[in-house]
Amino acid sequence: MTQPLVLASTSPQRRAILEQLAIPFDPVAPRYVEHDPPDADPVALVREHALGKARSVHTAGRTTLGVDTTVHLGQRVYAKPRDEDDARTMLRELAGRTHAVVSGVCLITSSGEVVEHAETLVTFRALDDTAIDRYAASGEWEGRAGGYAIQGLGGRLVERIEGDYLNVVGLPGALLLDVIEAHAPELLHVV
Repeated sequence: MTQPLVLASTSPQRRAILEQLAIPFDPVAPRYVEHDPPDADPVALVREHALGKARSVHTAGRTTLGVDTTVHLGQRVYAKPRDEDDARTMLRELAGRTHAVVSGVCLITSSGEVVEHAETLVTFRALDDTAIDRYAASGEWEGRAGGYAIQGLGGRLVERIEGDYLNVVGLPGALLLDVIEAHAPELLHVV
């Protein structure tokens, strides 16, 4: 019998996506400390964090998944807001513009480590202060890169996306399936 995937995350969104894709998993809180400098290269950052998270919980004989997601616009990485004012500032900067949601995915198997990344473009509607204040007051921005959750009230902020919707939620499904098919296909035989 195939052992479930070890998910190095406590994110309810990532758990829901794995459940939706019928990939069996055991969630484990990663013992990895993220550092998100605003001027970091977003691709290098999410790949490094995904690898660090996966390594922090991996045990021999298991298949482990680490994931990290960030928001990027211009030369700035938008990590998780510190507080409601920081969330408002982020939303004002993203309003009416197109930003990239970049996720790193690391899969560790008995054969080694695979690290990939995916990018989805998200265009926000033009937002006035009332819309931004209303969203910030909801508290939904807490713990969310870029200060919003597209699968919740944050959907009100979005005009369109180009790419994998699940990536914006927190786990690029298409990329994950490609990586699992190539390196741990037994995980896809369980339904």
